[in-house]
Amino acid sequence: MPMSSATLGKTTKNFRHVADARWLMSYAAGLGDFNKSYFDTTQGVVGHPIFPVCVEWPVILDVRNVEGSTSMTFEEAARGVHASHDLHIHRLVRQDEELFTNATIIGIEQRQPGAYQVLRIDTRDREGQLVATTYQGGLWRGVNVLGEDKSISASPDLPTIAEADSSGDRVFELAVSPHAAHVYTECARIWNPIHTDKAVALAAGLPDIILHGTATLALAVSKIVFECLDLDPARVRRVACRFAAMVLMPSTLKLVIDARSESGIWFTVFNTEDEPAIRGGYLGIEP
Repeated sequence: MPMSSATLGKTTKNFRHVADARWLMSYAAGLGDFNKSYFDTTQGVVGHPIFPVCVEWPVILDVRNVEGSTSMTFEEAARGVHASHDLHIHRLVRQDEELFTNATIIGIEQRQPGAYQVLRIDTRDREGQLVATTYQGGLWRGVNVLGEDKSISASPDLPTIAEADSSGDRVFELAVSPHAAHVYTECARIWNPIHTDKAVALAAGLPDIILHGTATLALAVSKIVFECLDLDPARVRRVACRFAAMVLMPSTLKLVIDARSESGIWFTVFNTEDEPAIRGGYLGIEP
């Protein structure tokens, strides 16, 4: 059955999490990122810039439960893939704070490969102040949309590479271990069996288990913070990209800095087949 555009504007329930030091440190350690900002509990650790994906995961699953979403069968729902990500970081997550996260469906449209849905995911602290806002695009391959294409708001525009002050001239390697997906699953607390269960991955038409898109993105952000931002993750204010080719394990990825400006860095990540696993990457920064 089709995805119904009647779900537009519907919001999930609010999910509460406590971002304790153990979780924040585990996430960074699972990436092999040992920046002291993520581990010094005497100062109060902060979360990796991509950590908000951890508290967003249960919310994304709950989108299937909003009114009208039952128009899709379980098999159709399983065809969804994470297509685009645009994370706005109002501040880094802090040790031991309560976080409250929900998602609103803000766009549904028919695309040639299938149904495309855009979520706005808001994470707030106990006082109701925004910590992170993510605009996430999902594509359900081979699924049609019931009703007209609809949108109640748009994802903010990205700066274009033409606005860069200089072209990119740096290339870095990102090592992906044979069990990177298993480690990331447990450290992030993001459970999707195509990343850890070979039988499920093969049944889904994949050649093997694949690395989470957000893990690939987090590895790239870690490297950029280390090489380009003087080890200061608090300078990261926005991370956006489109997910393309899959990443198998083990492998060595290639991170290419395409261009830079005072307020942003544009990048691409290539897999071992020289296909862009992440394209249109953009990292907004404080100068």
